[in-house]
Amino acid sequence: MTELRDKIVLITGGSGALGRALAEAFAARGCRVAITARDGKKLAAIADKMTRNGAQILALPSDVSRRDQVESLARELVARWGGVQILINNAGIVRAVSFSDMTGDFWDETLAVNLTGAFNCCKAFLPAMAQSRWGRIINIASTTAKTGYSHVTAYTASKHGLLGLTRSLAMEVARLGVTVNAICPGYLDDQRTLENAAVMAEKTGKSIVEVMKLFAASAPQNRLIVPDEVASLALLIASEKMAGMTGQAINVDGGAVMA
Repeated sequence: MTELRDKIVLITGGSGALGRALAEAFAARGCRVAITARDGKKLAAIADKMTRNGAQILALPSDVSRRDQVESLARELVARWGGVQILINNAGIVRAVSFSDMTGDFWDETLAVNLTGAFNCCKAFLPAMAQSRWGRIINIASTTAKTGYSHVTAYTASKHGLLGLTRSLAMEVARLGVTVNAICPGYLDDQRTLENAAVMAEKTGKSIVEVMKLFAASAPQNRLIVPDEVASLALLIASEKMAGMTGQAINVDGGAVMA
């Protein structure tokens, strides 16, 4: 994938395990990678480590749910490197809570980050892609974009919305050299899954280990998904090899959802 060398990549949600895996994968292909998230300290630590390994990386804190901050981020990136060519909308909130216990603020925040955040970034970074007649937008959705799961109503609704955004936007920009696709991971082997397992354990009386085993057992392969597996697919989608693929939602879930 030498054609990705020096491409400008923006990864939102860059402070988490999946964001870090995505950043490392694209940096290893010679891309210039910008990572953003609300936690500036975590971003800086990741960028520092990657820089020492030879990566071209910028850590730029922002809140993607805030349109003004995304617009400011876009201006800073243009000033430093130029227009973003590969946008990976990875920022997301997922916290387990029953619908009866869910507050309006919880619902609003989840949709603001998971769905409106992706909209804000597409609005800010798509014009440069269209102008140059080349671009890739990769939305990190979830298997919950295709089916329902208990105790994650807000998250599921936001990911269904993200899948709709992916498909409709793909149609609008199909003749502009820009592809828009979604990756739908299953349960990831990361800290966020562990935290939700702790919540479910408290609710059900099971141990965290038991809940994690249940998460793994939801897939025919009986395992969690490693963030690097998602990053590998993102690289392929961004490459010229997949230039003809757009509007698609590809599962990486051990066979949990076959649709």
